[in-house]
Amino acid sequence: METQHAITCDALVVGGGIAGLESALDLADQGFQVAIVEKDATIGGKMIRLSKVFPTLDCSSCITTPKMASAAHHENIRILTYCDLQTLDRVDGRLQAEVVQRPRYVDPDACIGCRQCEYNCPVWVPDAEQGGFTARKAIAIPFSNAIPQLAVIDTDHCTLCGQCASICPTDAVDYFQKPEPLTIRAETAVIATGFGTTAIDPKYGSGTLPNVIGALEMERLLAPHGPYQRVLRPSDGKEPESVAFIQCAGSRDKALGVPYCSRVCCMYAIKQAMLLSGALPLADITIYYMDIRAFGKGHEQFYQNAKAMGIEFVKAKVAHIGAGDDGAVTLRYEDQEGGEGVTHRDHDLAVLSLGILPQWQPDGVCPVSVDDDLFIQCPSPKIAPARTDMDGVFVAGVAAGPKDIVDSIAEAGAAASEAAQYLGARQAQRSGKAA
Repeated sequence: METQHAITCDALVVGGGIAGLESALDLADQGFQVAIVEKDATIGGKMIRLSKVFPTLDCSSCITTPKMASAAHHENIRILTYCDLQTLDRVDGRLQAEVVQRPRYVDPDACIGCRQCEYNCPVWVPDAEQGGFTARKAIAIPFSNAIPQLAVIDTDHCTLCGQCASICPTDAVDYFQKPEPLTIRAETAVIATGFGTTAIDPKYGSGTLPNVIGALEMERLLAPHGPYQRVLRPSDGKEPESVAFIQCAGSRDKALGVPYCSRVCCMYAIKQAMLLSGALPLADITIYYMDIRAFGKGHEQFYQNAKAMGIEFVKAKVAHIGAGDDGAVTLRYEDQEGGEGVTHRDHDLAVLSLGILPQWQPDGVCPVSVDDDLFIQCPSPKIAPARTDMDGVFVAGVAAGPKDIVDSIAEAGAAASEAAQYLGARQAQRSGKAA
């Protein structure tokens, strides 16, 4: 895998989250040369941003960070972050990816990750890595354990004051850096592009109610390296005394275009409720649900443990959330078991389990098919769940449909196994022709 503008490797992995990292490491450990293309400024995906994982409540960062470090230091892996995949197709019998390296406005070869530019920057902007609850500088490394440890300039907020450039000990800041095209040629590819979430529905305030947040924002509030080091509601910094978790707030709703179940929402809401119960032992915590889907190993017991802890479960579909008094939010719902009919209830904070969507669409980029829900289609999901309908291209993780971390890692191993077999067959084919 040489040269700056043309890279040749055995396998291309699109996506540097937990599924992409697992596939890359499995292939690299077998001696194959692997290139990882990641659109974010760091590898790690969604998992590195989580607090803990269900049902074991293990530290998410403790699981993901070693994988990130292993990939970064592996002699057979090349990591390309802050990149956009333009096309992936077969050219002259091999896969060819056209990639654009977006400018960081920092020279990656010169930057030593000292963060002096960040410390001396005078411009503060909302920090998306912390759910927008706190601020960061206009030039910054994404977070403390990001890989690579390279700063990025936010051009939407940078004032070009020059302080970052003047303080940099290696003259790494380059305001004139331009996008750089790259060509990657590979024998096989694994698509592990992860997931995004639905927007907050208008009936839940469309994001205008500060104390109605998504589950990923709650992960940051619960994380030990989160914005406040404790759970505070966004509007006024008050510790919430009553918290509602709203299930199916973006899934199982044809009106939103997401008729399917997102699979993980019940369990991560229960996980967050249990963690919140530990952080705020006097808080009243309620989960409003349509059905509890605890299908995995240990999940049912996890659910029963939550009920035993005093977390309240109300079988109801929340129809509307409005503003209440003193920053509270008012839920309007129909109790399906208590017989109360349509009723209202106030909470200090509401957490929405938003629907899971595919993060990336291959339309116009790669000739792989998608299903009706726009996830990558697997022609034989029961016997070959990692195969796509494009020869030599495999899929792993949530790119193929909603699933939890355990299933994503297992599927990543399957994708790596399929890719390794494909590479072996290609090598044998070439050897036969040469003979």
